[in-house]
Amino acid sequence: MKKILLTIGVLLIIVSFYLLMLGLMNVFPLFLAAPALFISVVFTVSVYNQRNRFRGFR
Repeated sequence: MKKILLTIGVLLIIVSFYLLMLGLMNVFPLFLAAPALFISVVFTVSVYNQRNRFRGFR
């Protein structure tokens, strides 16, 4: 499951980077492309850093 989410995250980064380049060329709105890139990077990093943590005995 982690590999699938990492793959999706990397694909989202590539797509949002492409949209950011279009935004810098004034083809796509930049105020939509920049947050999309930020959110996709945060998503990918959070999936990569997710680990099994000890949450105590129940």
